[in-house]
Amino acid sequence: MSGNEPVRVKDVMTNDYQLVDGMMMVDEALSIMKSSGAVVLIVDKRHENDEYGIVLLSDIAREVLAVDRSPERVNIYEIMSKPVVSVDPEMDIRYCARLFQRLGFFYAPVTYCGELRGIIGYAEMLLKGLCDS
Repeated sequence: MSGNEPVRVKDVMTNDYQLVDGMMMVDEALSIMKSSGAVVLIVDKRHENDEYGIVLLSDIAREVLAVDRSPERVNIYEIMSKPVVSVDPEMDIRYCARLFQRLGFFYAPVTYCGELRGIIGYAEMLLKGLCDS
């Protein structure tokens, strides 16, 4: 990419997430995360007027492990963040990083017309965006 063109979210986003149902138990979700290497779960919409949710490994540690809850008895919907702020694939990664900083985010879904396209995190913005430009 030339120095004049901004790096867009779509250029660096990843598909390194798992789409799960909110009714899934945390122990099942952890197994999926472990086998796939994903650190982010996107909780699927239940219907067309619903919104996506998000669960990070840190959420599971904070909401299950730290408070001694059984992962076999906690549903994903109980610990997810929902609704989530998503970013547009055309957004400049500099503005995306500013949004993350202001809102305390580490990851966000990338959506276009309400449909999930991928996820973006600081790692993608820095390693793929700044290092490759």
